[in-house]
Order: sequence, then C-alpha cells, then structure tokens
Amino acid sequence: MTGNSPRRVLLASFMGTTIEFYDFYIYSTAAALVLGELFFPRSAPGTQQLAAFATLAVAFFARPIGAAFFGHFGDRIGRKSTLVASLLTMGLSTVLIAVLPGYAQAGIWAPVLLCLLRFGQGFGLGGEWGGAALLAVEHAPPGWRARYGMAPQLGAPAGFIAANGLFLVLGGALSPAQFHDWGWRLPFALSALLVIVGLYIRLKLTETPEFAAALAEAPPPAVPFAELVRHHGRALAGGTVGAIACFALYYVATAFALGYGTKTLGLSMTTMLQIQLGAILFMAAGIVVAAWAADARWDERRVLGAGCVGVIGIGFVMEPLMGSGSPALVFAYLAAALFLMGLVYGPLAAWLPGLFPPRVRYTGASMAFNVAGVLGGGLTPLVAQGLAMRGGLTLVGLYGSAAAALSLVALLMLRSEESPATVALEV
Repeated sequence: MTGNSPRRVLLASFMGTTIEFYDFYIYSTAAALVLGELFFPRSAPGTQQLAAFATLAVAFFARPIGAAFFGHFGDRIGRKSTLVASLLTMGLSTVLIAVLPGYAQAGIWAPVLLCLLRFGQGFGLGGEWGGAALLAVEHAPPGWRARYGMAPQLGAPAGFIAANGLFLVLGGALSPAQFHDWGWRLPFALSALLVIVGLYIRLKLTETPEFAAALAEAPPPAVPFAELVRHHGRALAGGTVGAIACFALYYVATAFALGYGTKTLGLSMTTMLQIQLGAILFMAAGIVVAAWAADARWDERRVLGAGCVGVIGIGFVMEPLMGSGSPALVFAYLAAALFLMGLVYGPLAAWLPGLFPPRVRYTGASMAFNVAGVLGGGLTPLVAQGLAMRGGLTLVGLYGSAAAALSLVALLMLRSEESPATVALEV
C-alpha cells in the first residue's frame, strides 16, 4: 500500500472508528456492570446504577464541544492531523480510567475524576467520527459514496464486538470478585495498544482530494463554525434531528439492555454479553444493506427514512420480547432492533457530509452527528432506566419510537437541491 490507496484509506477510516468506539463501549459496558458500585456512594436501590448511567451523558455533552474544536482545525489545516489528535485525546482518557481509585479510596474525588476522563472520551470522539467519515467519502469514486462511507460505520459494531468480547472473556476467566476488584480495568488499559496501531496507520496518510481542491480554490474560513451557522444552519438542524433515531435505539439496545437484563431480568452477565455479541452482527448486516441500497437503488435519505419507520415499529414489541426474560426472545428483540439501527446508521457517513460544502464539512458533519448523539443518546440509558422503574419496558419502547418519529419528520422535510452539498428545509 502506497499513498492514499483505497485500501489504506478504508482501513484507516475503519480502524480509527473501531478504536474510538471500542473505548466508548467499554465504558458503557463497565457502567452497566460495575462503575455504579465502585465510584458512587450507596443510597436508595437503583441510584448507583442511575449515577453510572448519568456519567455516560457527560461524554455526550462533551462531543459537540469536541466536534467544534476538532472541526475548526479539520476545516482549516486538514483531516489527517486532526484525526491523529482526536485519537490521542480519546485514547489517553480511556487508559487513565484504568488506574482511577474508587469511592472507597478517594471519596468524592472518584466520581469527579471519572467524569473528567469521561469528558475527555467524548471530546476526542467528537472529532473522530466526522474526520473518519470524510476520509472515506472524500476519496470515494462516483456512485460509491455510501459504500465507502460504511467503512467508518462498520467500526461501531467492530468496536462493540472487541469491547464486549473482551468483557465476556474476562467474565469467564475471572471470579466475580476478581472482575469487580480489578478485572474490569484491563479493557481500559489495553486501549493503549489499539491507539498505537491506529496512529501507525493514520500517520502514513496524506490529505483528501476534496480538501486539497477546496484549499486551492479559496483560503479556509477563519471560523468554520460561524460560517456553518450563518450559511448552512438549516442543513445543520435537519441533519441533527435526522440522526437522532440511531442513537436512541442503539443505547436502549446496548447499555440499557445490558443493565436491565442482568439486574432486573436476572440473566447472567455472560448470557447477556453473548446475546448482544450475536445481535450486533445484525447491526453490521444492516449497515452493509443500507450502504448498498443507498448507492445502487435509492439514496441515503430514503434509506434512512425507511429505517426510521422500522424503528418506530420495533418500539411496540420491546415489552413482550425483552420483558419476557427468555434469552431467545431477548435475542430476537435485540437482533431486530440492531438490524434497524444499522439501517439508520449505515448511510449517515455519506448523507451528513453531503449536506455541507468541503470548506465547512468537517465541522458540519461532526456537529450534526454529535449534537444528535446528545439529543438521542446522551440521556437515553438514564431516561430508559427511569422509565423502566416507573412503567416498565412499554414506556422504554415508546421512547425509542418517539425518537425515530422525530428523525422521520426531519428527513421528510429535507429536500436535496441541485448541489449535493446543499440541503434546504421544505416549508
């Protein structure tokens, strides 16, 4: 592989998001299993779990800040350097979590430091996804944007498999006491090795052709975010709301489902991790199906709309399937939900960058994606846990359906203009 060959570009895009999402998911898994007990004081039943899920939201609120920060430099100095910086930020924050003292040792400083490092994770991820998506689609030949764009999207299920697979191995190799005391820290420490691999791949890249052409045509904007809001505010708003559905469904089917399955349904950690590892393959399948459909038959917006219709429907069967407590029915629900998640996630890497011109594309795609993460996913495990405690899984399912309905409305209101990088809202 020499230069920015398609193989190198797609590998760099895929590996980077795999590492970033691995880091993000090991935290979600640890939050569902042990972080509440270790980093927060014991009080009313369920409150430690609520506190652990609340820390998930810290990273989501950090992601738009990271998107604005890394997007600024990605649109001004280039995609490559910015992607390296975002990977380092995320990786360092993750590795430091491995050595944090718990509440019994550090008192109130334990959750404070945990939230600080969780903020660092979100800040780094805020700049990662947009850059990885641009790295892929700005190299795509005509008619291949969605299929090139599925490279960073497949990093999400790959990172999930690596994260939960490692937790599954640790759960089988260690006693519950060993896992609780120190075993959960190993996935965070191992992130250092993955970051080194990612850096090695990315440091060999050069800039994307579309960014180089944009620089040759005109100097970069002084403040990309200001230009984005001034000239592309409608596209930013529509893209943000259109991406909400995938985040809401994903965190219901992963972080919330893992905590609910082990703590309420009484399924073992090993059983739930095995179920989720099998179900996540359906998400990967959904991403591939969506990308090929967007390129070969429809377009990204229509595929996303069809996926939203499916997500609305799946919310109504959460209670009878997930609530049954049967491992087979729990798997059926999660497999169907995550396949639909793939349909509403797979085309995003092509659709969101296509809403913005190259000079503000890093900032625009990153902001839309990460603000959608705040709205759709940041509070979802916390809200879902509260709804389940009050009214059971019926309310949780309706919550996911409502989020998909919002995205569907945004997609129906968006219409593409002559330029693929300009989108307006229909009145």
